[in-house]
Amino acid sequence: MVMVHPEYVIDAHQKRKAVLLPVLEWEQIVDELEALDDIRAYDHAKASSHEKLPFAQAVQEIRLGIGA
Repeated sequence: MVMVHPEYVIDAHQKRKAVLLPVLEWEQIVDELEALDDIRAYDHAKASSHEKLPFAQAVQEIRLGIGA
């Protein structure tokens, strides 16, 4: 879990309008979101009824631009 230490930008009515985070915390959040995207893509692929390809064949087809 990413620990964050936000600071808030407020307007004249003391309503929160924006959040400031240290760059390192933001980068950790982005890394976590990318990992979540990978997990979702994996889950989607596993649930798909598309033909399964051996890994080496998939890499070769990607390199050759087949199926794009």
